[in-house]
Amino acid sequence: MPRPSISIVIPAFNESRRIADSLGKLREFVRTTPLSFEILVVDDGSTDGTGGIVQGFEGEGIRLIQQAERRGKGHSVRNGMLQAIGTYVLFTDADLSTPIDELHKLYDIAERDSADIVIGSRALDRRYIERHQSRFRETGGIVFNRLVRIGLGLKLHDTQCGFKLFHRDRTRSIFEQQTIDGFGFDPEILFLAARRRLRIREVSVRWSHADDTKVRVIRDGFRMIGDLVRIRLNELTGKYGPRA
Repeated sequence: MPRPSISIVIPAFNESRRIADSLGKLREFVRTTPLSFEILVVDDGSTDGTGGIVQGFEGEGIRLIQQAERRGKGHSVRNGMLQAIGTYVLFTDADLSTPIDELHKLYDIAERDSADIVIGSRALDRRYIERHQSRFRETGGIVFNRLVRIGLGLKLHDTQCGFKLFHRDRTRSIFEQQTIDGFGFDPEILFLAARRRLRIREVSVRWSHADDTKVRVIRDGFRMIGDLVRIRLNELTGKYGPRA
């Protein structure tokens, strides 16, 4: 099988209400670009028939990866990333809160700047946000980003936007080192990339809040703060190995 230009990885848990619509949009997008694609949906132990819906799309450049039990978004992304074969790998949320055609921005920067990672950002220019979260959720995101900047030294404006492009060969090792299975995985992979001196670029993307997001601000927020502590402990105890 020829190596596709881009693999698209979609972590999915109980997404039966929208996964068919999202895959339809991805299929139409793929038909309008000269780049070659594969699409991997990682079903994270869904109980609502998500996997069966995805199976109906197989054979159209879409592949289902099923996990027998729920492991978390971070684990699903890692699984998909390690199975992807494209030159670049994009992971995007199942709700396509960032429209898939924004991929062109990330891809163009990756090619132009030889960037290893290009991340979509809602915070660089909030005029690109088409539908905002509640003030409570948005404030929580701002506070968490400040903790990331202080605790991990990452000078990025938005680590949590679910739209990130990776050069597969140059970033595979950071997913092999990833330890966090939950929503706190984004800071970990970006921290691992920074300590390896990989080139990270950040670009504003269009984004719309989805009402049925799986993230619960208080419960998951505390877990994500705990993950920041865990990342620092991993670094201090040498779990990540020597720095580049």
